[in-house]
Amino acid sequence: MSRRGRWGLLESYGPWALVAGGSQGLGAAFAESLAAEGFNLVLAARGAPALARTAARLRRDPGVEVREVVVDLGAQGAAQLLERETRELELGLLVYNAAASHTGGFLGADLEDCRRILEVNCRGALELCHAIGRRLAARGRGGILLMSSLAGLRGAPWVTAYGASKAFLISLGEGLGEELRAQGVDVTVACPGPVLTANYLATKPDPSRSSALEMAPEAVARAALGALGRRRIVVPGLLNRAARALMGLLPRQAAVAMMGRNTGRMYADR
Repeated sequence: MSRRGRWGLLESYGPWALVAGGSQGLGAAFAESLAAEGFNLVLAARGAPALARTAARLRRDPGVEVREVVVDLGAQGAAQLLERETRELELGLLVYNAAASHTGGFLGADLEDCRRILEVNCRGALELCHAIGRRLAARGRGGILLMSSLAGLRGAPWVTAYGASKAFLISLGEGLGEELRAQGVDVTVACPGPVLTANYLATKPDPSRSSALEMAPEAVARAALGALGRRRIVVPGLLNRAARALMGLLPRQAAVAMMGRNTGRMYADR
């Protein structure tokens, strides 16, 4: 694996990056892109086997140091644990990629599934941004990348709780980015459409049917990292940006109805 950076991120934020939700799928794609940039990595996730596999793959490059932290990012104390585990490291970049989701009608969901979305997507991100953000601000430079979604730009029927949690991340990132700008800390929020991960494919009633908005994890990771320090909000993919522009032209209620028709085809009966 080459250590020649594409975006100069190592010079701005290195030498260590923490990828929360870094065991597989999009998180693994972030880890691989950052390793190619020259970062050493702390990978945090609750799935120990997948975490170990990704770490082992990255360690094939002798120039990359990788540490694993098995932690439930939605649990009380997760941020404090990661703070302790990384305290002696010169940590300059946080990627919060961890996410929980539910597809189908809100009232038909198990309430515990909805609470899990809040715990992982909202509280986990909030607490880790608070803990790591203080370190970055004291250091005088750093970066935070939050993974939101197109579903967070408007109300998202049939993925309602998930979309609401992603709207929280957009607002958190926008506000935090402005607060920390003068302290040398860049904050970017990425809002991709569907990402072709194993978890996403498992939710599709017909995995053989594709959407023009779907993107490979590697492409999403590249777009998000390339925007860090350049844009506060990034929507990876030309068609996804077109969808965002269309939603911006429509009255808000009409945009929500349009999104509901699209997601309802997949999830309304769940």
